[in-house]
Amino acid sequence: MLLLKNGRVVNEVGELTPIEILIEDKRIVKIEKKISAKGVEVIDLAGKLVTPGLIDVHVHLREPGYEHKETIASGTMAAARGGYTTIAAMANTNPVPDCLENVSMIEGLIAKDAKVRTLPYASITIGELGAELVEIEELAKTSILGFSDDGRGIQEAGTMYQAMLRAKAVNKPVIAHCEDDSLLFDGYLHEGEYAKKHQHKGILSVSESAQIARDIMLAQATGVHYHICHISTKESVELVRFAKTQGIKVTAEVSPHHLILSDVDIKTADISNFKMNPPLRSLTDKEACIQGWLDGTIDIIATDHAPHHEDEKTQPVEKAPFGIVGLETAFPLLYTHFVKTNKITLKQLIDSMSTKPAEIFGLPYGKLAVGMPADITVIDLDKEMSIDASRFESKGKNTPFNGERVSGWPVMTLVEGRVVYGEV
Repeated sequence: MLLLKNGRVVNEVGELTPIEILIEDKRIVKIEKKISAKGVEVIDLAGKLVTPGLIDVHVHLREPGYEHKETIASGTMAAARGGYTTIAAMANTNPVPDCLENVSMIEGLIAKDAKVRTLPYASITIGELGAELVEIEELAKTSILGFSDDGRGIQEAGTMYQAMLRAKAVNKPVIAHCEDDSLLFDGYLHEGEYAKKHQHKGILSVSESAQIARDIMLAQATGVHYHICHISTKESVELVRFAKTQGIKVTAEVSPHHLILSDVDIKTADISNFKMNPPLRSLTDKEACIQGWLDGTIDIIATDHAPHHEDEKTQPVEKAPFGIVGLETAFPLLYTHFVKTNKITLKQLIDSMSTKPAEIFGLPYGKLAVGMPADITVIDLDKEMSIDASRFESKGKNTPFNGERVSGWPVMTLVEGRVVYGEV
């Protein structure tokens, strides 16, 4: 048995109140303001914040196939350091989890090496090529969270319609990277102020919103749970807002970098670490994403953790791969930029990063309650330090936030009552 003493929790009205938690057989067995117990291991939290374990439904672990970028071991250790107890691994690996054999192989790697609970996605199409659908009914019986070709938009409406119909039939969500390839025109940064000033090829906002509009109508027609990845434009937020008023089963995520940065923040000297897909959009888009998050149009935070090797990211920006890492910095960045500035409450942030992801994906986590799995994150709200990419557990060091001073660092992470990361 393990007793967490002298913690604090955010209650329903946003107040920090005392909490102590007794854990036995991987589950929470008692929660009270004070617990007395003999013969148990005790960890004194010294007034630090206790939250349900954080959940990230959008992570790239790169293994199998791209272990020079990240491995399941390094990526899930990064997750543990960031306070995450459950993550979902995207399907753009080699081989792609597009058949039972490949999904089973990845499940085996996860069982062997993962430091936190890791749920794989299966791809929507064979090889993520956007043409032939995977055996959705067969793969739905595995541990997958849902179906996604993340990294690539499904170009054919008929393909997406059939995928949604079949996913609905097996009660699995379709998770979509929304991008109309015919509207890309070889762009690699947002078609906005920075790209125009520095003569870079731009990515049009409508390349995202056009496909979201199509998919919302397909989701309405099929009744599937349709989840939109890394939303980034004003028009996309408006479309989701409309869909929800119509009762369509649409949910959306936003990544920390799209809430904190816009294309005017790009630093030319470090430009490749500001290159991600979708790209950093305009200030107007950023503000729309913030407002969408605040009013509940955007449901959750997801990092889109996308590690790359340094040799890849130091190429010229037009050749460098898209993506930045995010698991180890998400909570302190959002706490510093939004909670400490009174733009959002601490409870809202925790809900966006734990409770709501569990709710919308039907996961039995995301709550501190007796009988629940003891997935717990301990956060030192007063701990302030600079982000140091050289200290990341992730193999990827590609972040635009290196050197930024932030507060609210996770200091201990427990998965089913087992400490997988701890500084306390």
